[in-house]
Amino acid sequence: MKIAMIGTGYVGLVSGVCFSDFGHDVVCVDKDASKIARLENGEVPIYEPGLDALMARNVESGRLSFTTDLTAALKGTQAVFIAVGTPTRRGDGHADLTYVMAAAEEVARAAEPGVVIVTKSTVPVGTNRKVAQVVRAANPDLEFEVASNPEFLREGAAIDDFMRPDRVVVGVESDRASDVMSDIYRPLFLREFPIVITDLESAEMIKYAANAFLATKITFINEIAALCEKVDADIKQVSRGIGLDGRIGNKFLHAGPGYGGSCFPKDTRALARIGQEYASPMRITETVIEVNEEAKRRMIGKLRDLCGDSFNGKTVAVLGVTFKPNTDDMREAPALTIVPALVGGGAEVRVSDPQGQREGAALLPGVSWVPDPYEAATGADLVVILTEWNEFRALDLAQIASVMRSPRMADLRNVYTAEDVEKAGFTAYDAVGRKPFGLMG
Repeated sequence: MKIAMIGTGYVGLVSGVCFSDFGHDVVCVDKDASKIARLENGEVPIYEPGLDALMARNVESGRLSFTTDLTAALKGTQAVFIAVGTPTRRGDGHADLTYVMAAAEEVARAAEPGVVIVTKSTVPVGTNRKVAQVVRAANPDLEFEVASNPEFLREGAAIDDFMRPDRVVVGVESDRASDVMSDIYRPLFLREFPIVITDLESAEMIKYAANAFLATKITFINEIAALCEKVDADIKQVSRGIGLDGRIGNKFLHAGPGYGGSCFPKDTRALARIGQEYASPMRITETVIEVNEEAKRRMIGKLRDLCGDSFNGKTVAVLGVTFKPNTDDMREAPALTIVPALVGGGAEVRVSDPQGQREGAALLPGVSWVPDPYEAATGADLVVILTEWNEFRALDLAQIASVMRSPRMADLRNVYTAEDVEKAGFTAYDAVGRKPFGLMG
């Protein structure tokens, strides 16, 4: 089957590469000529483990190509996926559908009869029907179908998520669209991965409901962690104790500095706005958004306590600034709240992150970037673990402590234990939902 993928961002590029690995003929389309040139040269513009090799293999096979020419890409295409950005719209929290609708209008003018137009972007309920209206208005004579196919890709594990998914969700309103989507995902059908085929609105809602629920689990455990600190309970033990309950599960119960990334922040805001628009308030989701922002700010208080109530004149080593490990994505990362507070408070901030500098250099002005965590910690008054990259999970803590001016640690991902940190020579330590020692504040 010939497929066109509009958008070579995170979702579009990963999906296009993986579809080509299924055996389909995939053309990825983007208006950014420089990005297409890089892709044609074999460069991957995002960091995703394994994507470069998979892309190269399918380009070499002839199944995967890149272009800026949408008209040429749509010749003979049976399905076209819209995978463009839907950022939060300024002012009202709604998802901005400008790029989706612009893509739909361009597809209408270039597509051949019988095409299935699939929305891969995360969009509010009712968007696919609006896409159909835009297509009909732009080309009343075009024979087409619409489908909703939301993505569930975790950054850092996206290829595995695509090839071995928990489920694939497809929203359609005709047998023909269902047949085309079934053909596209046939390799997964044959391996008996769950395929949920439903109506357009339910498919759209599944995506938002799933992300809101996961964001709620993260926020819930962070709120419990704050209470654990007050009552001297250990959040790691609490998380394990409740996670062993099969009805709850142990995933997304790791306390930390709050969620970030490309999905949870914008999707929870969008769901809250949808609820308001339909006079069905999403009160839990609205509270999750508020509490998550409070969690980020609460971390700043921890760092201030470790610095004797003032950042002024202190040197702080920050290990990790991406919103999670195994990605270069800085969108809505807790670091974007925490690091500016350090810089604004007068601290000298050194950052070490395996992939964060590409985006972080522009987003975090006033910091120094160093490649090595030990170099970052040299002469520092505080080391902060903000992203749990594997490189930071097995540090020589004694060596870190020995090169610091004042060996203090804020372990905001609960990577280490207070006992290990104290044994290594640190004089103060604080984590999330666990008992600290040696605080100056």
